[in-house]
Amino acid sequence: MSPITALLALAALVVAAVLFAVVARRRDGRSRRVRIADAVEPAVVGLDRWGDRATLLQFSTEFCARCPGVHRTLAAVADAQDGVEHVDVDLTHRADLATRFHVLQTPTTLVLDRHGVIQTRFGGVVTRAAVQAELTRVGGVHDVHV
Repeated sequence: MSPITALLALAALVVAAVLFAVVARRRDGRSRRVRIADAVEPAVVGLDRWGDRATLLQFSTEFCARCPGVHRTLAAVADAQDGVEHVDVDLTHRADLATRFHVLQTPTTLVLDRHGVIQTRFGGVVTRAAVQAELTRVGGVHDVHV
């Protein structure tokens, strides 16, 4: 292979990697509404019941660097609102749940309504404002500790 061909191939790989990173970064933390979902039984993740209004179901792993920050954000949102629960499930030893809920990255956060039906899915780091907007949309939940 000539040096020019190798350089062009390398440049094409760099451009492809940058484009992939830009697309992935733009999608990180964005909500994606779930169109059709069956109700999930709380026992699947080791709970007795879901939140009275909504549940923030976070999937993490032991080695996830961004998961603790998301945990703090979701816990703060849940603590500030009546009827909202936050549950953090470690997938390190529960690959079955990763498959069942189609988790391809951690953190992944699901917003479930009071019946356990998945309404929204967040991949990556979420903001408090984005989670609050989805909770308002899903169950009319409003921040009570402003």
